[in-house]
Amino acid sequence: MSDRSPESTAPHRAGFACFVGRPNAGKSTLTNALVGTKVAITSNRPQTTRHTVRGIVHRPDAQLVLVDTPGLHKPRTLLGERLNDVVRTTWAEVDVIGFCLPADQKLGPGDKFIAKELAGIKKTPKIAIITKTDLVESKQLAEQLLAVHQLGAELGFEWAEIVPVSAVGDTQVQLLADLIAPLLPESPPLYPEGDLTDEPEMVMVAELIREAALEGVRDELPHSIAVVVEEMIPRENRPADRPLLDIHANVYIERPSQKGIIIGPKGSRLKEVGMKSRKHIEALLGTPVFLDLHVKVAKDWQRDPKQLRKLGF
Repeated sequence: MSDRSPESTAPHRAGFACFVGRPNAGKSTLTNALVGTKVAITSNRPQTTRHTVRGIVHRPDAQLVLVDTPGLHKPRTLLGERLNDVVRTTWAEVDVIGFCLPADQKLGPGDKFIAKELAGIKKTPKIAIITKTDLVESKQLAEQLLAVHQLGAELGFEWAEIVPVSAVGDTQVQLLADLIAPLLPESPPLYPEGDLTDEPEMVMVAELIREAALEGVRDELPHSIAVVVEEMIPRENRPADRPLLDIHANVYIERPSQKGIIIGPKGSRLKEVGMKSRKHIEALLGTPVFLDLHVKVAKDWQRDPKQLRKLGF
């Protein structure tokens, strides 16, 4: 007769869970809260996420690999169409789908459109995650929970769970992880202990620069910004205890008229972008950084297949 507790004999689970939802539903903030560090860029601008960033949550009983997809939206450009394709491909490959719906906004046509698409994915468990609960009173939250339950019923499927969370207030974030873990397949860990993302460092650095560039620009500009890190090389002849990493990156916009907006009067905006992003990059890489930023025009890159390839889409 073994004296081992039931918990100790439970099989380890590991797998992929993705967060979906319309733009600005809190998917990236939730990913960062679960991982415990910044692996996905966030912004109050819709369509900030352009890559499927994987955040890795290590637990004694399970490893959750979180896939943060771009928001599904009505595309107006070739870039938009490609981002939507990324979302649908991801849905087909994960073990659990988390559908993020903000507590402070009534269900709209975009939510219903996504829910209808999710209804067609029969075998994958779907969790409804009511985000941004810190922004509403309990009555409004209760109404949203009921509306989300009814949405599933109308489309002929049942949510595996409906969970209200606040990533900003760290409310029920761990409960969400507890609910996702049992839905994953039995498996040893898929990534080594300590890995928090599988996103290449150069891509993450580019994303941190883009996040800083998105702050405080005109409404029409965020979708026109792309960042490419050309090289990251250690500065030669530095003492071992004072390393310096040289990072050369280009910020691309679509029209010459946008250049002044990004650079700012006497270069003030670009300097601010460099200072803000450098702080996050140094925290990510754990080393002092010299950041060299240049602004370039890639005409109508969102609509040009050749330019999209060059910029990594």
